[in-house]
Amino acid sequence: QVQLVLDGGGLVQPGWSPRLSCAAIGFRLDDYTVTWSREAPGKEREGVACISGSDGSTWYADSVKGRFSVSRNSAKNTVYLHMSSLKPDDTAIYSCAADKMISCHGPPDYNYLEIWGQGIPVTVSS
Repeated sequence: QVQLVLDGGGLVQPGWSPRLSCAAIGFRLDDYTVTWSREAPGKEREGVACISGSDGSTWYADSVKGRFSVSRNSAKNTVYLHMSSLKPDDTAIYSCAADKMISCHGPPDYNYLEIWGQGIPVTVSS
């Protein structure tokens, strides 16, 4: 069985720098482009970042550029979303998804991604 398992998040204060992890079980995550997205209350899903499975290139939404970064740990079969300078506007359910067939130049079509992890809440509040 293939799955993505998310960890991290929760309640954080503005300005904090938490990390979300997206661990693959049952398949080799290095072979996949991994995309991060989020859904804030009352808003549509927003693409946040991705890391390519082919060349390791990354993409970031303007709303998080300079504050978020994506990295891989091949030994742990995991991709991380490093967040910093968090703001209340970053409050959302964060998700990761993996797909071999997509590039990493912007947000993908979320209706057709191959493997999804469960959403994990991040609440930024003092």
